[in-house]
Amino acid sequence: MSPERPPDDGGAAEREPITIVLADDHQVVRAGLRMLLDAEAEFKVVSEAGDVSLTERRVAAYRPDVLVLDVNMPEGSSIHAIPRMRAAAPDTHIVVLTMQNDPELARQALRAGATGYVLKEAAEAELIQAVRLAAEGRTYLNPELGARLAAELPAGPGAPDDLSPREIEVLRLIALGHTNGEIAAHLFLSVRTVESHRAHIQQKTGQTSRAELVSYARRHDLL
Repeated sequence: MSPERPPDDGGAAEREPITIVLADDHQVVRAGLRMLLDAEAEFKVVSEAGDVSLTERRVAAYRPDVLVLDVNMPEGSSIHAIPRMRAAAPDTHIVVLTMQNDPELARQALRAGATGYVLKEAAEAELIQAVRLAAEGRTYLNPELGARLAAELPAGPGAPDDLSPREIEVLRLIALGHTNGEIAAHLFLSVRTVESHRAHIQQKTGQTSRAELVSYARRHDLL
């Protein structure tokens, strides 16, 4: 008799799914989002909500890895509820999904505690990427909106570590989760130029990893 072999697990233990709560006041939108997200093997939509109060209760009850949150729902803007939900479920990261292509609203959402900001007009892949990054605690901002936001916020005379205005723009976009290629496209630069700016930023700040640069940008209120 041949010896019994243990089951093949592919060399790694099966990962727990990324749990998600969907919040949008339109049932047909939630149905479409559920189909999109549930089609990804690592995602699991555990609940839905159609207004702000129910969203807060669902987040407190399920404590999902990610909340996909519409801005305008019954009871008004959901942004004011983000700090309360973050306090009730600190491990839940929030991706705002909205039709509003407004840098100031994006800034308000990020300051309130959102991890991502995605436009409903964006490609489906963008929402999937934002949810994956949020589950890791990483920020994602729609690339076009991120470029506008970075351009609207001047470095000012007190820029830390003698960073130039362009280096501040690049640093902000790095901190918002964009690749060198995306930054180059939205700032109309070559990838090599972006890489050069990134190297200068790392030299001036002493921060080398992306996580360190994100932390640096937050400490210096550059977001």
